[in-house]
Amino acid sequence: MAPLPAPEPARLIETTASLEARKLRFEVNRVELPMGVEGSFGLIRHPGASLAVPVLDDGRLVLLRQYRFAVAARLLEFPAGTLDPGETPLSTMQRELQEEAGYSASRWDPLGAMLPCPGYSDEVIHLFLARELSLLSDRPPGDDDEDLEVLLMEPAQLDAVLASGTEYLDGKSVTAWLRAKQLLGI
Repeated sequence: MAPLPAPEPARLIETTASLEARKLRFEVNRVELPMGVEGSFGLIRHPGASLAVPVLDDGRLVLLRQYRFAVAARLLEFPAGTLDPGETPLSTMQRELQEEAGYSASRWDPLGAMLPCPGYSDEVIHLFLARELSLLSDRPPGDDDEDLEVLLMEPAQLDAVLASGTEYLDGKSVTAWLRAKQLLGI
């Protein structure tokens, strides 16, 4: 993959408000943008996350149907999780694949990173293709606040869901699937 453009950070003048929440912080900052304009902007500070597109040896995909309280709906997603302090993006994803889906993978290919909400968050999600999977548990533990169902889908089924709009699929999963298809030659 080609290198990303160099960052052009804004100059922080002051933080006027800050609120800590689980795994993130909301700030209101007065900044000077690179073009010289000053303004106040809300920003969600996020530690980053990882996502994997797990592919079984027979080509089926491992997905989750997960309840998301912010949208009061169950979404179709690939396994993902927030980076814990001291974790690398890959170690986070290896942990999350086991906790959420009950699988481990022997082969990991990076699919690059994505910025899911750059208008108001500094979150970076690191994407991976996980292959050579082993089932560890058909009842993965997940976290206490996770309500999820593990699903196996053919790639054509996922494409049909995407094309039809009959289920919610989050943006990080759509981006990861697009990149994974390129690597898989689908």
